[in-house]
Amino acid sequence: MCGIVGILGKEAVATQVVEALRRLEYRGYDSAGVATLEAGQLTRRRAEGKLKNLEIRLSTEPLEGLIGIGHTRWATHGKPNETNAHPHATGKLAVVHNGIIENFRELRAELQADGYVFDTETDTEIVAHLVTRELDRGKTPVEAVGLSLPRLHGAFALAFLFQGQEDLLIGARKGSPLAVGVGDGEMYLGSDALALAPFTNLIAYLEEGDWVVLNRKGATFYDKTNAQVERHAQRVAAGAFLVEKGNHRHFMAKEIYEQPEVVGHTLTQYLDMAAGKVRLPFGDKIDWKGLSRLTIGACGTSYYAGLIAKYWFEKLARLPVEIDVASEFRYREAPLPEQGLALFVSQSGETADTLAGLRYARQNGQAILSVVNVPTSTIARESHAVAQTLAGPEIGVASTKAFVCQLAVFASLALAAARARGTLSAEDEAGHVQNLISLPGLMARALELEPQIEQLSHKLSRAKDVLYLGRGTSFPLALEGALKLKEISYIHAEGYPAGELKHGPIALIDEDMPVIVVAPHDALFEKTASNMQEVAARGGRIILVTDAKGAAECGIEPEATIVMPDMDPTFAPIVYALPIQMIAYQTAVFMGKDVDQPRNLAKSVTVE
Repeated sequence: MCGIVGILGKEAVATQVVEALRRLEYRGYDSAGVATLEAGQLTRRRAEGKLKNLEIRLSTEPLEGLIGIGHTRWATHGKPNETNAHPHATGKLAVVHNGIIENFRELRAELQADGYVFDTETDTEIVAHLVTRELDRGKTPVEAVGLSLPRLHGAFALAFLFQGQEDLLIGARKGSPLAVGVGDGEMYLGSDALALAPFTNLIAYLEEGDWVVLNRKGATFYDKTNAQVERHAQRVAAGAFLVEKGNHRHFMAKEIYEQPEVVGHTLTQYLDMAAGKVRLPFGDKIDWKGLSRLTIGACGTSYYAGLIAKYWFEKLARLPVEIDVASEFRYREAPLPEQGLALFVSQSGETADTLAGLRYARQNGQAILSVVNVPTSTIARESHAVAQTLAGPEIGVASTKAFVCQLAVFASLALAAARARGTLSAEDEAGHVQNLISLPGLMARALELEPQIEQLSHKLSRAKDVLYLGRGTSFPLALEGALKLKEISYIHAEGYPAGELKHGPIALIDEDMPVIVVAPHDALFEKTASNMQEVAARGGRIILVTDAKGAAECGIEPEATIVMPDMDPTFAPIVYALPIQMIAYQTAVFMGKDVDQPRNLAKSVTVE
C-alpha cells in the first residue's frame, strides 16, 4: 500500500506532492521521493526514511517544476535505501509504482539482452526501461505505455512522467487503486482520493485494467484492451475523505477490491523476492527448529485463518499444531509444552478472549507470537514477537482484507518454519515464494468474476439455508463462507468438511438447498467430486467454485460454476477467499441489508 501522487499544476508542485504524500502516511513506508521537470529536464529528490528527510532535502535542493510525481515506498525488491527509492528514472522518463511485477526476472533478462543497464534491485526499474525501449523504437509516450502494460504480470498502479513533456502524466492500474482529481486547469493522480482532498473534490476512478492520459485540459481513459472509455468524475463531500469509499457502494466492497494490493504489501515484508526466500521481520526471535508443538488461538474469521495455517504448518514444516477458539482455550486449562510457542491472531489486537488466552499461555511459560493488524495494540505489546499484517484500516464489520493478509503472513511463517526445521529445500522454498508473489495478480483476476457472482446471488437470496463444503484447506474456507453469509445477509448457513456429508448434513439436501462447494483441482478433488455426486443425486443446487480443470472433470452440471484462474493449490485459499466474500456481499446487497454494519455485530469484540 505504497502512496502515489501526480500533479499537473500552475505553480511549483513539489511542496504539494509532499503534502499529498503526508496524507498517505497511514499506509506505511520506508523511503520517499519526488520527480519534476525543471526546464523540461527530469530531476529527482529522494530520501530514505520519513517524509521529513525528503523535506530537508528539498529545502536545500528545491524543485520548481510545474509537473511532478511522488511516492512513499515500502521496500519490495531491494533494500529500503535512497538508491531503491522511487521515482525510478531513465534518460526519458520517471515512474512510481505500487504493487509487484511478477515476471520481473524474465523482463529484466530480456531488457539486459537488448543492452539496457540497471542501477537498482527493484522490479519498478524494469517498468521504466520497458517503456523507454518503446520510446527508443520511435513510439510516442502514450503508444509506449499502451504497448508496455500488457507485458506486465501482477498487481500494480503506475504513474509516468516524461522528459520534455510539460503537459503529460500517464497512470495505470491493475489490482491496485488509482484515482484522478480534476481541478481548474490542473489535474491530479493519487493512489487514494484522500491524498487529493486539499486540491479538489471532483474525483474519477480508474477501473480494473484501466490506464489514463492526463493533461491540464482533462483526462482520457483507456481500458485493458486500449479502447477509449468514459470514466465520469464525481463530487466527494469533504467529510467523506476522512473514511473514503472510492467508487464503491460500501466499505466492504472497497476492502474486497483492495485485497490484491494489501496482500502484495504484506508479502513484501516477509519475502526476499529477488532471492526467492522468506525473510521474517522479527528475525530469529522464534526457534522454529526446537518446537515440539505450536498452539494457535483466535476468534471468528481469525480462527478460520488459523485453521488454514494448521494445514500449512503441519504439511510444510511437519510441526504439530493445536488450535482453539480463544474463548474456549483458557477455560479448559489446556496443558502446554515446556518452552512452547503460542500464536494468537486478531485484526484489532484488542479481542478480549484472544488477549485472555495470550495471558494464560504466558503464565504457562509459552513464547508468544501474535499476528495483528495494529502494531500498537495490547496483544502486540504483550507478545514476544509480532507478525504484522499490513491490511490498513478495515471499516466493514465483516472481515475481508484482514483475513487474506493473515493468510499471507501464515504462509510466510510456515515456509520459514519449514526451512528452519529442514523439511523444505532451497529450491522448493523458491518455488513457494514465486507462487506467493503471483497471488496479487491472481486475486485481481478473481475480482473480474464479480458480474457472474452478482447474477447468481439473486437466486441465492431466496434461500433459507445454505450449505458450504470443502476438503483440506478448502474446509476452513467453507466455514468462513458460511460465516460471511450469516453475518451480512442473515441467511442461515453452515460449513462442513465434504467428507462429513454422509455423517448428517446430507439429510438436509433437497431441491431448495443451495450447496456451495469450494474445490480447486488438487489432490483431494476426486473425493470432493464424489461428494458432489451425492448432492446432485438428491436434487441439491450446487454452486461450484473451482478452476478450469475442476469444472471439466467434476462429472455433474452444477447450477453455477465460478471458474477461477489456474494456480498452485498450496496457497489457493488466499485467492479462493475472494469469490466466497463476493457471494456473501452481493447476496446481502441484493437483499437490501446493511453490509457494513450488520445487526448485533461490532468490529472489535473487546468484552467476553
